[in-house]
Amino acid sequence: MLTDQISRRDFLKTSGALVVTYALAPKAANAAIDPNDLGPKTVAADRVDGFVAIDGKGVVTVYSGKVDLGTGTDTALTQIAAEELGVPMQRVKLVTGDTLLTPDQGPTFGSLTIQNGGVQIRQACATAREALLDRAAQKLGVSRSDLAVQDGWIRGNGKRVAYAELVGDRRLELKLDAKAPLKDPSDYTIVGKPVPRLDIPEKVTGRFTYMQDLKVKGMVHARVVRPPAMRATLENWSDAQCKQIPGYLGAVRKGSFLAVVAHDEWAAIKAASAIEARWSKWEGLPDKAKLWDHVRASRVAKDEVLQNAGDSAAALGAAPKLLKATYDFAVHTHGSIGPSCAVAEFKDGKLTAWSASQATHLLRKQLARMLDMSELNIRCLYVEGSGCYGRNGHEDAAADAALIAREVGRPVRVQWSRADEHGWDPKGPPTLIDYRGALDANGNVSAWESEAFIPERPGQIAVTLVAADLANLPKEASHPGNIHQGLAIPYAVPNIRASAHWLAETPFRPSWIRTPGRMQNSFGNECFLDELAAAAGADPFEYRVRNLKDPRGLELMERLRKLAAWTPRTAPAGDAGEIAKGRGVSYIKYELVRTYVGVVADVEVNRRTGKVRVERFFVAHDCGQIINPDGLRNQIDGNIIQTVSRTLIEDLQWNRSAVTSVDWQSYPILRFPEVPEIVIDLVDRPKERPWGAGEPTAAVVPSAIANAVYDAVGVRLRSVPFTPERVRAALKA
Repeated sequence: MLTDQISRRDFLKTSGALVVTYALAPKAANAAIDPNDLGPKTVAADRVDGFVAIDGKGVVTVYSGKVDLGTGTDTALTQIAAEELGVPMQRVKLVTGDTLLTPDQGPTFGSLTIQNGGVQIRQACATAREALLDRAAQKLGVSRSDLAVQDGWIRGNGKRVAYAELVGDRRLELKLDAKAPLKDPSDYTIVGKPVPRLDIPEKVTGRFTYMQDLKVKGMVHARVVRPPAMRATLENWSDAQCKQIPGYLGAVRKGSFLAVVAHDEWAAIKAASAIEARWSKWEGLPDKAKLWDHVRASRVAKDEVLQNAGDSAAALGAAPKLLKATYDFAVHTHGSIGPSCAVAEFKDGKLTAWSASQATHLLRKQLARMLDMSELNIRCLYVEGSGCYGRNGHEDAAADAALIAREVGRPVRVQWSRADEHGWDPKGPPTLIDYRGALDANGNVSAWESEAFIPERPGQIAVTLVAADLANLPKEASHPGNIHQGLAIPYAVPNIRASAHWLAETPFRPSWIRTPGRMQNSFGNECFLDELAAAAGADPFEYRVRNLKDPRGLELMERLRKLAAWTPRTAPAGDAGEIAKGRGVSYIKYELVRTYVGVVADVEVNRRTGKVRVERFFVAHDCGQIINPDGLRNQIDGNIIQTVSRTLIEDLQWNRSAVTSVDWQSYPILRFPEVPEIVIDLVDRPKERPWGAGEPTAAVVPSAIANAVYDAVGVRLRSVPFTPERVRAALKA
């Protein structure tokens, strides 16, 4: 409700029409334009005009439900569309993540933007091109087979006609043809070329408008007052001290949701600190020192076998050599460099929300449920956030803003603080995996078993909105992402059983962080395989190759062997000096169905301090058809840099009530001097389907580092992160 300190009428007295007073980023600016201006635009994913429009000047507007999270996919999608339509990239505009204008292609996650979203756009463009060729043949009186497309013109027999003449200012009202012929890759002039990213010039010159920079006329600022404990409830409050702050407008309270509103951000920050609130006590978090005991003791909702071959139990029982190990992966926060932000406005019974959400269509559904509104009355628009990879706090900030805006009747901006971001964004859940493996008399893996303890997935892919939870409004259960993926192994082992114990509860609100499950499970898998190789007295690189039957995987590994100049090693290097050097290898076929990645990590371990430094990474990468090799290298670099940070440094801290690592001092991330050298070999397959690259390389980073540490000093690191304290303890043990 709106408190009596300020009335809705007072808010409305100074409100005005919604006008963006600072130019949005190019895609957001485009999102405000319907190039056809023919009334409501279809967003149907089976219609060409859901994805493509051509105006009277021949400018192509492409509509994508997938968004660019700072990974360069806008450039790649523009390349795909320009190539398939036969127009220069400069004539293609991209609108992304606008629920009024773009098809719902699912959230931007799982490395599916190019693999799924780009392929849909490519097919829509191919359908449009073929239809336009038919129209041109009729208009020019030329045989269809004599026509060719170049730079937005259709030419043949000395005649030509522009796309704009054939369709300009009219809709491409066509059913998307899944069988429309695609352009032959041998004729590509744009796809496969290293095109500079379209967003970089404005970003490096400071002209780019991030979500955090967005300004709307009449906008006020709000801050949510967070409970001191995660599940505490609001018992009493007073804003008497806030009234002394210039610019303070009032407070909004619903259940345990409490927010202050002010004319400017600094006044809102001061008011959030000045408000008096009494909260109930709550100490429901597990003791961090006993986290893995807590995980094992958690109630199992169900068990699921994820990979099964032969009779692993019998093979383990009969094996001449048996190994066991347990691997665990810490709770991580997203650690977004720019804290989450959103703007929302209610006007004429409709809600507009600007957010860096990676799932604007899903956010619209969640806001509709929370506010008991029709989805048709909600529009969510994507504006790139400064720090937005994974499902962090941006959707929650949008829910905060929407809830407050409904009460105050003016556009509301909610900017999270660093403490909000680290303390209240959803977390990558803890992962615990038990392994059992058997070797036969020849040192081959005869049996493999793994059991993962991971939080259950609700039916709907969504994450509980904090505002809905605090305000006791309708909400969804939190989904951790498909964290079972990657537990199945790509190697030819005769007896395998990989299973998951789906836990009914997990300590923190979970969500997907880059490479959910695939990173944690691959860490355990690839490290345990290294343990088996060592027990067999085998070179770990050769051991992987010996157990691989996939020709494409074998080709990749041979390229990696040459790239890294790998030399066989069957025992730890055992350097006697204070600084020990080692190499580790890791491999993945992502989800066993797509992108192949092999890596070799070179590390240094300081025996005295326990500090691990990653010197370099060698990466062989096969994601099928490459759209933009320059952008792909950017992605691989980002995978490695972010995951080296997660592997060596990042570890959420908490007490029994709340997260305590709420700043960069208590939750540090990798710094520039610690970034490793990265050497990449890209395998391009122009005639294959393009696969994703946003996550796969990250999956093999922790295991490669752990295996390199073993090579350097002969100790196994089975718990992420590899902090100096843990390394020293392992060396001492």
